[in-house]
This record gives sequence, structure tokens and C-alpha cells, in this order.
Amino acid sequence: MKKLIFTLALITTLSLAGIAQEKASGKREATEKLSVEQRNALQLKEMTLNLDLTASQQKEIAPIIAEQATKMEAKKAEMKARKEAKKPLTANEKFEMKSKMLDSQIETKAKMKKILNSDQMAKWEANKEKRKSHVKKMKKNHKQKNKAKSEVSE
Repeated sequence: MKKLIFTLALITTLSLAGIAQEKASGKREATEKLSVEQRNALQLKEMTLNLDLTASQQKEIAPIIAEQATKMEAKKAEMKARKEAKKPLTANEKFEMKSKMLDSQIETKAKMKKILNSDQMAKWEANKEKRKSHVKKMKKNHKQKNKAKSEVSE
């Protein structure tokens, strides 16, 4: 009798754990992503809070944010297509891509310098560095997780 109760409890626990995992993964897929305009508006509001932007500065920065967002969307689509085609980048393509990215960053920085005062510019650059270090940390964690998964599957 004790074995039967223990077995039923074990089966119930395992089935509930499986259901919970299905729900957790389903929620992620079910949530809708924000539109480009919504993300741009939120980014502008965050910058306004962090940098204490004036109304005129907000109007000047909005097109810069929109331009960056369209470039990012195009780049994501290009990289996704390349990944699906399983076509790796050549050394020249990597150089060109990195060069274009740096040119874009230089251009954006120059535009922001014209709009922001020196205090705001210092805060903007500090926030940019924080984001950059956070992204590096996330990439490192992601690589470690993937490495651990590949070691377990072998």
C-alpha cells in the first residue's frame, strides 16, 4: 500500500512539473513584441528621464532613435537570413560590417554632441558603457550555458 501511494505521488509530481514547464515556455511565445514605434517612444522616455532632456532635445533625438531602430531591424533580418542560409562571414565581410558599425556610432555620437550639453553627454556615454558591459556579460553567460549543454549532450 505504501509503495502504491509513493508511486502515485511520484507520478503526480512529475506530471505537474512537466505541465509547469509547458506553461512557462508557452507564455514566452504568447507575449507580443512591442512595435518599433513603441520601442522608440520608450527609449526616448528613458533617455528623457536619465538625461533630463528638454522638449526641443526630445524632438531632435526622436529621429535619431528611429533611424537607429530601422538600421537594427534591417541588420537583424540580414543576419537571420545569413544564419538560415548557413553562410559564414568572410574576413572582408567581417571587416566591412565592423567598419560600417563604427562609422554609424561615430555619426550618432556627433549628432548627440550637437544636441546634448556636456553633463548630458557624459551621462549618455556612461549609460552606453553600462549597456555595453551588460551585453558582454550576457553573451558570456549565454556561451557558457551553450557550452555546458553541448558537454551534457555528448
